[in-house]
Amino acid sequence: MIRLEDFRHIVPDARLAEIYSRARGLYGKHIVHVNATYQGGGVAEILYSLVQLMNDVGINAGWRILHGSQEFFEITKSFHNALQGAKLNLSEKKKRTYLQVNDNFAMFTHLQHDCVIVHDPQPLSLIRAYRKRQPWVWRCHIDLTNPHSELWDFLKGFLLKYDQVVMSSEKYFKEDLPVDQRLIFPAINPLSEKNRDVSDKTMLEQIKKAGIPTDKPVVTQVSRLDPWKDPEGVIDVFKLVKEKVDCRLVFCYNVASDDPEGLRMYRRVQRKANKLISTGDIVFVVGNNESLVNSIQRFSSVIIQKSLREGFCLCVTEALWKGTPVVASNVGGIPYQIDDGQSGFLVEPQDNEGFAERIIHILQNPDEAKAVGEKAKEKVRREFLITRLLSDYLDMLNTVIK
Repeated sequence: MIRLEDFRHIVPDARLAEIYSRARGLYGKHIVHVNATYQGGGVAEILYSLVQLMNDVGINAGWRILHGSQEFFEITKSFHNALQGAKLNLSEKKKRTYLQVNDNFAMFTHLQHDCVIVHDPQPLSLIRAYRKRQPWVWRCHIDLTNPHSELWDFLKGFLLKYDQVVMSSEKYFKEDLPVDQRLIFPAINPLSEKNRDVSDKTMLEQIKKAGIPTDKPVVTQVSRLDPWKDPEGVIDVFKLVKEKVDCRLVFCYNVASDDPEGLRMYRRVQRKANKLISTGDIVFVVGNNESLVNSIQRFSSVIIQKSLREGFCLCVTEALWKGTPVVASNVGGIPYQIDDGQSGFLVEPQDNEGFAERIIHILQNPDEAKAVGEKAKEKVRREFLITRLLSDYLDMLNTVIK
């Protein structure tokens, strides 16, 4: 059980006292979060900690997982991609399947709560299946800069019933959505298995167990194998880096239960890796062990995040917290986390040469890399820990629950 008191000496006591104060008007209120998966991806990781902390400060908080078929998750992954700008054939059959799964889930999921918080597009239409008696909040974790117009119009019909929409960037706010929109940045739990301090011995044991050689500097991307994370572009960048510095690339990836695209992408990326880079210099590691991910992020000389679109990207936050230099795309929520040239480096997503130049610079200047990492960790401590996220949620709940 995670308790707020566990964060003493990580964040100031004044911040903890402020959180307890904000919770007083919410004692005993029943809150429920609804999303599509309990593991894999940042949303599930956030909810695992956030729900426990909500309960610790006096709220009765629960968490429900939408039950869907393989076909449903194929459809909602295409929705996810289309909301971030991809093409989509929005057929009537896809809409019917999407609505039917949500309607069926509503039949055996009774939401007699004081507030319902729905995460991302998969359970968005749930609201139409209930007689609304409480505030509903839609928490969007993806990049809505340029959504597919037909899909956006379809989903907006459900959003009109919501009391508030929460985004990860003001850039995602929609002028054509006449619903209150709020900005809340995601955050990490510094005490989780993925983020807590580990000894060098434990770190090296995990690295060895994963089959990652330690004879060269390591450049790593930690993420789902997803087209928006541009893993093929990462290989192109690595090829440029290898011309100047002998190093190794690690793809530390996971596959969430609501993402059927991951295995297909893995095969595609592996084919490209085998074609362009000599055997052994690109290593694929399944990041289904939080302790392993923690160790890889700490062991790496550089973390790269070459996203084409990004809601916020907690993989970046995690690496910054560990003091590992990060070179990341200047998209979505990433620029909020990195002060370019100070706590990390921002590059336009298509600029492979720019990515390579900064990675080479870090590998060749270890003292500067260490200084950048130290600044990065302090920025996360100030702005992107779960205690701040809890405080923001309490603020939001105090505005919607009357």
